[in-house]
Amino acid sequence: MISTLANTYIPLKRNTALVIDDELAIRNVLTILLESAGYNVIECENGQRGIEAAAAAVPEVILLDLGLPDMDGREVVATIRKWSQVPIIVCSVRNSDDEVVKLLNAGVNDYIFKPFNPDILLARMHANLRKTTPQEADNSELSNGAIRMNLARHKVYLNGEKKTFTRKEFELLHYFLTHCGKMLTHKQILKDVWGEAHTEDLQYLRVYISQLRDKIETDVNAPRYINTEPGVGYRMEIIASPAPQLLRRQA
Repeated sequence: MISTLANTYIPLKRNTALVIDDELAIRNVLTILLESAGYNVIECENGQRGIEAAAAAVPEVILLDLGLPDMDGREVVATIRKWSQVPIIVCSVRNSDDEVVKLLNAGVNDYIFKPFNPDILLARMHANLRKTTPQEADNSELSNGAIRMNLARHKVYLNGEKKTFTRKEFELLHYFLTHCGKMLTHKQILKDVWGEAHTEDLQYLRVYISQLRDKIETDVNAPRYINTEPGVGYRMEIIASPAPQLLRRQA
């Protein structure tokens, strides 16, 4: 049954709500409820599509299930939080206190158990919209010189051409792009990208640096992007972006 109080919560503007849930019946119920309350609704049935929609549509609020077919909802939260502070409300059958605490600490704004009361869900949504100003998703892309990284779509382009990176190569490149111009020690990189247990794995880091250079440098013997600070670590130099006419059209 659709909330009898839905009209009480009509937003001042027609906000967009993103629903990420693999159950069609739940998506249908939420869409009817939210549209009756004045929202535009975007539905996604898995995590990757949800992440892409969050970057492309810039919704004012996200309703997220945790048990998605392609990834856990926690991964969706972690990815979106790299570029946006949009309110995320988890709607899940998981009801352990430990689960709730972990997700709230990971950046979730609210947590509602299924089955939920529609009026309470709408009230929680509007409470979060009142106190949170969503951050535009213009930080979903990072760039330096001819390198452009799309965080939502997990893609990297060099001079407009898509390049293939392993997950760890992507994470390492992302780390350098977010610390552009800074000298980073070996231990700092290993700790932040691989974790505390790998702070002494210097050879491991060298292998990945070599792999990155093979993919982004014109001349690996005279790198422009990732330079070695002898005995200390590495630095990604800040490179001016090439003129737009020099960029090839994206595939």
